[in-house]
Amino acid sequence: MAVLCTQFVNAETINVADHGILPGQDVSLEVNQLIESVKGQSDITLHFPKGQYEFYPEKAVEMYRAVTNHDNSLKRIAFPLIGFKNITIDGGGSMFMFHGRISPIVVDNTEGVTLKNFSIDWERSFHDELPVVESNKKESYIVVEVDPVKYPHSISGGKMFSEKYNWQDKMGSNIVFDPETRAPIYNTKDYSVNFKSHTASLAGKNRIKIAAKFKASPPPVGSVLISYGTHPTSRLCPAIHTASSKDIKIEQVTVYNAGGMALIAERCENIHLDGMTVSSNDERLVATRADATHFLGCKGEIRVENSLFQHMLDDAINVHGAYVKINEYLGDNRFLCEISHFQQTGLIFAEPGDKVALLSRKTILPFFETSVTQAEIINENLVVVTVAETPKNLPEGPLSIENLTWNPDLVFKNNTIRENRARGMLITTKGSVLVEDNTISPQMHGILIEGDNNKWYESGAVENVVIRNNTFENPGFEGSENYPLYAAPLLTSEQHFGEGRYHRNIEFTGNTIKSFNGHLAYACSVDGLKIEDNTIEFSTDYPKIEDYPSIDLDYCENVTIRNNKSVGFDRELYIEQASDTSNVKITKNPGFKALEERTPALSVVTK
Repeated sequence: MAVLCTQFVNAETINVADHGILPGQDVSLEVNQLIESVKGQSDITLHFPKGQYEFYPEKAVEMYRAVTNHDNSLKRIAFPLIGFKNITIDGGGSMFMFHGRISPIVVDNTEGVTLKNFSIDWERSFHDELPVVESNKKESYIVVEVDPVKYPHSISGGKMFSEKYNWQDKMGSNIVFDPETRAPIYNTKDYSVNFKSHTASLAGKNRIKIAAKFKASPPPVGSVLISYGTHPTSRLCPAIHTASSKDIKIEQVTVYNAGGMALIAERCENIHLDGMTVSSNDERLVATRADATHFLGCKGEIRVENSLFQHMLDDAINVHGAYVKINEYLGDNRFLCEISHFQQTGLIFAEPGDKVALLSRKTILPFFETSVTQAEIINENLVVVTVAETPKNLPEGPLSIENLTWNPDLVFKNNTIRENRARGMLITTKGSVLVEDNTISPQMHGILIEGDNNKWYESGAVENVVIRNNTFENPGFEGSENYPLYAAPLLTSEQHFGEGRYHRNIEFTGNTIKSFNGHLAYACSVDGLKIEDNTIEFSTDYPKIEDYPSIDLDYCENVTIRNNKSVGFDRELYIEQASDTSNVKITKNPGFKALEERTPALSVVTK
């Protein structure tokens, strides 16, 4: 065993080449064996001399993994970092190239892990990129060009199929990209293809005709149709999965592709990303199948800095907890609880000592706080949670439970988000949040502060969020009602506002917005909102939109709108508020006009 250097007593750096791990060949088995051989040791660094290392699933270790916001399954794993203390994977600038359904890196029950200096990619991507060479709205079809090496396809029974490593995918979820901007095309939702009833036929060499229903119109010639699979097999392979671990560092790591998210972290404490990149490579438009980074039920500090997130098919970052359904009160302070979303099954929701809140699913507002004394897992869906105290009388109607202990602080600084599907940031954590000095340019909302107890069941009404000195470049080029800041819980028609507001203490200050639509902020059910010292500049990069207010308020209180400036618009930008919004101070906003109060969007029900 070769030792390159030591930093601490008993620290050891292992050159993987001394264990037969060499570029240009499948090293899955050798890497698995080396990792297994150093189990029980601490302060270990595995160093890879620079090169391209191949990883195939056939010789990789296999174990069942429940991965939140993904599809649970038996998974083949290249780097199973499970049960370690202070381990580093140093790629030395290498490319780790994966083939087929394999999970590159799994970190579990580990304290102190550093991943640095390597890139992750797949030879055959999990999505397909199909240039549109003919488009016929009258006859409702398109003709796409198929690269038989990068994106092989077949036709069977009049249906088009995507040929992957050793399996075949149906055509499913899709989006249209503009190869000039390397981003989703403006108003891309209008070009969505309904593959459930499509008919496919050959239309020449490496060309396929797709006759189908389109949401509004077939994608235009010159655009690129991106198809990225169907549930339950489209999120099987995140690039990096961390669970039940502490003190995680990811430095100078690039993820070019993944069959899921680039990084998914659950029930982890203290995560630091520095110089992480999620991006397509030079030969593709699209990077990962889903989010760049995603954090569920974490605590401590999540710090993301000096990173680039672009071209992924979902958000750059999502930080949240989970609302878990209470199915039944069993007596003796015991609740039978059910994991609410099918892609959160297997989640470790709570452990003894965790502080929790009971809340109404009608208003998603808490009514009682207590602590967990026991959590008995029945299966992936059900857990019996025993708490120290319960209220004398439980309210009528559906109830949920939320973990209050596992809510991280978030620092997000000096990062770039651009050219991706969906939002820039989703933030629902009760910890302190600082978003500063970033450039944010997503297809939908720049920053979404939501929380919902009906769809993804993402908990974490915010209590202290500061968003300052960022640049937002044309957020919302999806073309509809999208804002740089959108802060509002997601309610269904069966839900309603309660007596209190959901979010608290949000500051949106000193930001610069380059905008084709004049949108600045929308807020609903927020107590304590500051929108100050922002500059919004007119942009001609996309068609002008004048359909919505620049600042819009529903059911908010204690709001200050001051010293915001509009530049380059040929109209005044409107500030609008509903009559259920109170204590609003609006001063010195050149280029803005406050309108008369309007009717509330939703009524308040207090019983």
